[in-house]
Amino acid sequence: MAVPGKTRSMWWLLATVLVVELMDLLDSTIVNVAGPALERSLGASPVGLQWVIGGYALTLGAGLVLGGRLGDRYGRRPMFLVGLVGFIAASLLCALAPSTGLLITFRLVQGVAGAMMLPQGLGILRDNLSPRDLTKALAVFGPVLGLGGVLGPVLGGALVDWDLFGLGWRMVFLVNVPIGLAALALSWRLVPRGEKTRTLRVDIVGAVLVAGASALLVLPLNEGQSAGWPLWTWLSLTAAAIGYVVFALWQRRMVRRDRTPLVTPSLFGKSAFTVGLVAVALFFGGLIGTQLVLTFFLQIGEGFTAGQAGLGNLPVALGTAVGGGISGGLLAAKLGRTVLQAGAVVQFAGVAWLWFALADTTEFTIWRIVPGSVVAGIGAGIVIAAVFNTVLGAVADDEVGSASGVLSAVQSIGGSVGVAVFSTVFFAGVLTGEATSSFRDALVVQAIIIGLFLLISPLFPRRARPDDIAAPAQELAASATVS
Repeated sequence: MAVPGKTRSMWWLLATVLVVELMDLLDSTIVNVAGPALERSLGASPVGLQWVIGGYALTLGAGLVLGGRLGDRYGRRPMFLVGLVGFIAASLLCALAPSTGLLITFRLVQGVAGAMMLPQGLGILRDNLSPRDLTKALAVFGPVLGLGGVLGPVLGGALVDWDLFGLGWRMVFLVNVPIGLAALALSWRLVPRGEKTRTLRVDIVGAVLVAGASALLVLPLNEGQSAGWPLWTWLSLTAAAIGYVVFALWQRRMVRRDRTPLVTPSLFGKSAFTVGLVAVALFFGGLIGTQLVLTFFLQIGEGFTAGQAGLGNLPVALGTAVGGGISGGLLAAKLGRTVLQAGAVVQFAGVAWLWFALADTTEFTIWRIVPGSVVAGIGAGIVIAAVFNTVLGAVADDEVGSASGVLSAVQSIGGSVGVAVFSTVFFAGVLTGEATSSFRDALVVQAIIIGLFLLISPLFPRRARPDDIAAPAQELAASATVS
């Protein structure tokens, strides 16, 4: 029989962790609708907007695996609290930022704090809940975090439109402060002290290599168009590729020297897993990039307010929820990669529907893009619910933890690349006053990405892992429901 006081404590702990994780994940999406407001207030350029939106995902993804290792080394409670304090402080600084440059800097810091905080949440629950209670907690985690992904653009748009206290877009960041302080007080009281592994040596060199390679990848993608694609942009992309190769070699060296690597190097020898990483980067880069330029199109091209643009994302969000329900862990476990292929085909049909719908040059209404958005969302939801479990089907049981961290990091970095690529495509046409054509160009890029995803899909693992084993990666995947 469950002890009432213990049960209440368990649910309070779950609620506290969920609030913190939601706050972190919301910041991946909540800023998307604030672009025009930032342009008016700070004079942010298109490149500046790309950094404000994608910079957070970049540092979040680059630091996720390191954050998990630091939690193992120093304890999940200390890292959770340090990350939360850093996130609150960075949110406040973002709200007070007087210039685009400082806002970008604080967003990068915010992503680092999120990377320290996010990997600890599920670990805290696993360390402190019984298997039965953990199963109940995981059943709540997915839907609640998925709802956070849906609400991000809607909440962000509402806060900008309401213009509370004349703060406008600053409320998008400031809202984190009171929520974060309340979560900090609860965390200090409820999160137990866990075990540490003082003998574990954290691979700082590996972390620096990942962060450096990721920065070298995203920098030219953000800056290339405005700079005219000079030689340094191509050198930077080349250096990024070399950096990732050096990282893989360094991980092998760590194992040979009997030290703990940041990532289990045997993962890189599994072709199905490597192809899965490429697929995850493609899929989430395309999904997040397309959703961002949809918001830009509605605001810049059609004159929607931030709140209206946020609501304009709801058809995709609702479709994603339906697709996720259709797919789910059970269907993925039975059909494996076939589910991913079916979802990609449905998503492609939705993207094509949108492209043809926007060929109409008569007066635009939101209902013109609703059917295609819903269909594309259904396809995306089918893939989201199954992709991590399927890719993890390529790894051994003792590699699942490391593989999950890598998948989550690649998802976030892929999203940052998607922001850079799709924003570049969109703003190239907007500068000539062709917002609709620019959005259609972005849809063509998304169609090509889906085509590449389908092309490599026969190399995916045939069968997926059970949902409970893949939970660490699924936790972050929920943030991509709408980005």
